[in-house]
Amino acid sequence: DADSERFDAWLRETVSLPRKQRDQRLIDWAQAPGARASHPREEHLLPLHVVAGAAGGDAGARIFEDRVLGSAQSAFAFGLDQR
Repeated sequence: DADSERFDAWLRETVSLPRKQRDQRLIDWAQAPGARASHPREEHLLPLHVVAGAAGGDAGARIFEDRVLGSAQSAFAFGLDQR
């Protein structure tokens, strides 16, 4: 759906940003396009916050994408060789 596509695009951009910008956007995640439509409750999104914090300055990248019941789904990893 359109909300999940917008939120997924926002996440892809967010995880690739420098740490300070990434952290601030993750703090403000509920204001992202399609955020609450995609995550009415945050418990399934919060592991991304934990991993991003543990990653330090390492950039994130999408390593998996799919659609489940019409909604965009992604998985991200940090610290991968970006060469």
